[in-house]
Amino acid sequence: MCSIIIAGLTVFNSMRHLAKPGSLVAVQGIGGLGHLAVQFGKKMGFKVVAISQGAEKKKLALELGAHLYLDSSKVNPAEELTKMGGAKLIVCTAYSSKAISSLTNGVGVDGILLTLGASGEPLNINTLQLIGGRKSVQGWPSGAPIDAEDTLNFASLTGTKAMIESYPLSKAKEAYDRMMSNEARFRVVIVPDSEFDKKDEHKDEKKHDDHKEKEKNSK
Repeated sequence: MCSIIIAGLTVFNSMRHLAKPGSLVAVQGIGGLGHLAVQFGKKMGFKVVAISQGAEKKKLALELGAHLYLDSSKVNPAEELTKMGGAKLIVCTAYSSKAISSLTNGVGVDGILLTLGASGEPLNINTLQLIGGRKSVQGWPSGAPIDAEDTLNFASLTGTKAMIESYPLSKAKEAYDRMMSNEARFRVVIVPDSEFDKKDEHKDEKKHDDHKEKEKNSK
């Protein structure tokens, strides 16, 4: 739940205010924010284009609900978005000044380049890129308690789930190192050891039940 309230709230609350069903919405970065943005976007009725580096991200992006995946190591995402008519909204979740700035030309008329990844690094965008298409660059912090409630309700109704890795409190350092390595998918959650042990018990029970079901079906 905490991942939906924190990361989910940020993407859900911004996207629902800045685009309408049927809009072309691109999501840059398939990580802690991005994997939720793709799911929410699909379930809000947007045409979702996921943008990341590497062919290995394509399968995940499509499984999350993206209609199309653009591998930025092989194609120019801005050019591809322009061919589609330009994006109404580009949700930038992985902060890289160079990557975000390069997407400006992929924004459509009256479109928005939305930055959610926080950094002090300046963007390299000139005014001519914005004026002709009435484009804008915008940020979005999070939301109020009522927005968090809306996020949870929408996630529950649509089956939107955060991908997390759980660690017991006794392995907090290991969890922190995993998070800082940027290899976690996609949020690291620490739970009390007693609760973690219960989760393991439930997993063992499920495996046992699944095994019994397979034996029953094989007879």
